[in-house]
Amino acid sequence: MKVLVTGATGLIGCRVVSRLHEAGFDLRITSRLPQGLAGADDAVALPGADAPQQAFLGLMRDVTHVVHCAALNNDRSAGEADFRAVNATLTGRLAEAAAARTDGRFIYLSSIRAVVGAGFNGTIDEATPPAPQCAYGRSKREGEIAMLEAFAAAARDGATALRLPPVYGEGMNGNLRGLMRLAATGLPLPAAALTAVRSLISVDAVAGAVTHLLTRSMPPRPTYVLGDASPVAMSEIVAAFRRGYGRPARLVPMPAWPFRLLATLVGRQASWQALVATQICDPSLLVSEGWTPETDTLGRLQQLPRQAG
Repeated sequence: MKVLVTGATGLIGCRVVSRLHEAGFDLRITSRLPQGLAGADDAVALPGADAPQQAFLGLMRDVTHVVHCAALNNDRSAGEADFRAVNATLTGRLAEAAAARTDGRFIYLSSIRAVVGAGFNGTIDEATPPAPQCAYGRSKREGEIAMLEAFAAAARDGATALRLPPVYGEGMNGNLRGLMRLAATGLPLPAAALTAVRSLISVDAVAGAVTHLLTRSMPPRPTYVLGDASPVAMSEIVAAFRRGYGRPARLVPMPAWPFRLLATLVGRQASWQALVATQICDPSLLVSEGWTPETDTLGRLQQLPRQAG
């Protein structure tokens, strides 16, 4: 069986490619950044969202399954139209071609931002009503819908969206990388402002979920919420990074209100709300189907500063 992996040069795509190689799959890899594919076997450039449909159908030659990792992520400065083109339109066109030419699974790496905003407080599972709050989240939700509609129109099952919390691993970007840089400074930080609890997921656990869904006999559900086995507090994340740097935690017992007031004065209320929001992802559905989540989140986070050199 051959698996088409899009976004094969990205953080998650690279690990998915490695894991599927280990599992014995033949691969065709593609990326929106084709210069990163130089020298790889069966590697092609990913067509743009406005490419002829024949270009997408050609990608599916001899392919059984598709793992769609390519995306415009929310750590990029982009407008609504850019997010929609990459995360929604491109996803829909790939799904249409896959539904027409393949007979296996289509796995779309989505985000919890397709369901909730950064300031949401609570637990997220497959029953959480989608209510995206940003351009990125709306585009990922539209991508989910386009994928499922394409497979439904072809009277096919096998399409699924994996809704991911923040993903960590060597080479990560976004807020977790920002926290790691902050931890590297050794500056004292207010413990009271870092009490929020978050679900994260390791890039290895994502790759493991993809492999699991491609190898199990039962067709996947339309959506799964993923996450490591246990959520962690923001203070624990910072402390783990500092242990990785060989530094003390330096979390001081300062109240949170001065920082909340400062955020209000400089017009960063939304950023503050995102920092103090507790978001817990419940992965029990996929766990019940045999997937094993990461159990040592803090230990894995502690390794990242050492890997970064």
